[in-house]
Amino acid sequence: MFKFNEISYDLEQAIKSSTYKEGEKLPSIRALCNQYHCNKSTVIQALQELEKRHVIYSVPRSGYYVLKKSFQPLDEKKNVYDFATSAPDWNEFPYADFQHCILKAIDAYQQELFIYGTSKGLPSLLKVVQRQLENDQVFAKEEHIMVTSGVQQALFILQSIPFPNQRRKILVEQPGYHLLIDYINQYGLEAIGIARSAQGIDLNRLEQIFQQEDIKFFYSMPRFHNPLGTSYSKEEKIEIVRLAEKYDVYIVEDDFLADFDRDTKRDPLYAYDRHERVIYLKSYSKIMFPGLRVGIAVVPPALLQAFHQYKKYIDIDSPMISQAALEIYMKSGMFDHHKFRIQTSYIKRSQALNDAIQQFIGESLPGVVSVHQPTQVMHTHIALDKQVNLNQLVLHAKKRNVAIETADRNYLTEFPREKILKLNVSNISAELIGEGMEKVAEAIKASVNR
Repeated sequence: MFKFNEISYDLEQAIKSSTYKEGEKLPSIRALCNQYHCNKSTVIQALQELEKRHVIYSVPRSGYYVLKKSFQPLDEKKNVYDFATSAPDWNEFPYADFQHCILKAIDAYQQELFIYGTSKGLPSLLKVVQRQLENDQVFAKEEHIMVTSGVQQALFILQSIPFPNQRRKILVEQPGYHLLIDYINQYGLEAIGIARSAQGIDLNRLEQIFQQEDIKFFYSMPRFHNPLGTSYSKEEKIEIVRLAEKYDVYIVEDDFLADFDRDTKRDPLYAYDRHERVIYLKSYSKIMFPGLRVGIAVVPPALLQAFHQYKKYIDIDSPMISQAALEIYMKSGMFDHHKFRIQTSYIKRSQALNDAIQQFIGESLPGVVSVHQPTQVMHTHIALDKQVNLNQLVLHAKKRNVAIETADRNYLTEFPREKILKLNVSNISAELIGEGMEKVAEAIKASVNR
């Protein structure tokens, strides 16, 4: 046995026996060198081996720590089948590990976190994010990347600043992201809708709108659309980008679930942009936890100064401690470990939902529902026939202890609404999904107008 194998084995056994508990710091490299009578490189090799296997993680300028494996779960509500809540599952939050990273960030950065920083974001985080974005085929210069307080702040800024095309209206997919829709409806912003379904959008209609209307930008969720759960094909993405260039329209791409996708061949719209028409937005709230409030905006040069200036007016800088902790979390390898674990959990749930929809909805309710595309992540939708009463559906589901939502609030005020049932598995265990969908099917049957 090589010396580094002996060291890594001993440390792992000590961790398993709780000699070193979860979250605790391991002895320093110097102390281990003295203990095992070896050189520094041997100890580092042993520690790196444990880090690769996600037993420990490193914190820059601090040391190595035992990875937190367990978490204090919340009790699942008994007999409640929650298909409505879209917030990430509390039981999946990397709470203890991230708490540790916050403490390490305070220790490592000290006074840098307690003075005004930069409105563009923590420079060291931007470097880490730039490398991570490249894995998603977003090759952006560091100076074009900005940290925002979630995607919402970026959307607010983009709606407020002037664009080089000097246009005013926003084009939004229908149904679309409810918080953006609420904002548009509440404040009477100039917006136009374009229908999107499981089959995608009508590209001819898109071209007509680009050509005839005063479109400032087209807001789109190409991947895992909210609330439909569907994704555009490669051909659709290429054509959307081509039309935007042809008619001098910008695209705001909200890729909020990029980290949940295991399909490495599914590129964002940004990857097909050759003329700097796409503003790429990404959030870490879903993969981590909502309270993190760290988002990323990749802004084209033509918009960068206006975006940066406006952000300084409304937000001197996004929370620096959160940014520093996220940087440590990413650089330590803990983010990739957490991402894989979360992906695995949601894949299991989405498969359970697919099976349940097929069994209880697709086969038993022909002519009443339309099931188009299976979910690949945490949410999907069912298109309902006109004879289904949505208000009655929600009430019948509630009587069966099922929480569901329709897509009514995902539409602009004047846009024709489709009868759509949203289904989200973020806060229901895979084991309960089948039972819950059977009750959803019962509620749909009870809500058909005879």
